[in-house]
Amino acid sequence: MKKYNWLTALAMMPILITLGCGELGKVDQGRVVQFDINKGTVTLIRDKSPNPQNPDNSYLPPITYTLPVKPQEMGPEPKVGLRMKLDIQKKQIVIFDPAAQNFKTLQYILVDQKEKIAKDNPLVFDKEKEQSIKFPVIDREKKTITLYSKRQQMLITFTLPDEYLALPEYTWDSGDEVRIYYKEAGKARRFMNVTKTDIFKK
Repeated sequence: MKKYNWLTALAMMPILITLGCGELGKVDQGRVVQFDINKGTVTLIRDKSPNPQNPDNSYLPPITYTLPVKPQEMGPEPKVGLRMKLDIQKKQIVIFDPAAQNFKTLQYILVDQKEKIAKDNPLVFDKEKEQSIKFPVIDREKKTITLYSKRQQMLITFTLPDEYLALPEYTWDSGDEVRIYYKEAGKARRFMNVTKTDIFKK
């Protein structure tokens, strides 16, 4: 089977379908919070929502899969991120705490917020370099964090207590969304990076 064909089929499969003892196996999906290329493992927070436009990455504990050995069964390597949710109404950001293996909800102080910012907006895309501007941006002097949510089309800057500014940048980023096809628990047979894959590109 060509790579395009299985990527297309995997993309069209519903999340967490259970097919009993049949040969088709199961599909899992979620956001990546850890990726170890040396061990060949990926850890994700499962998406509990049936609506891809309104994800609910809140399933605990995190799920770890060993990755396929064959390169043709692998999509692009995933980006790691710990941001699970950005709630602009409550001014809260939810992150995954690897040490506690649990979520942490932080109340932020808003500095600036720009809405309806498409991915090609000059505020988030450098047209001269033809590439997206890297976010999040942590300004430890001003004690601010600026991040961009492509799904929410939101560019936001906020402040948090000093203790959180020392955390790694990927704490405030969202991990890539991935989809995994498996038959045996914890062992991926096929791995698709939904965020970085254009299934219609030939």
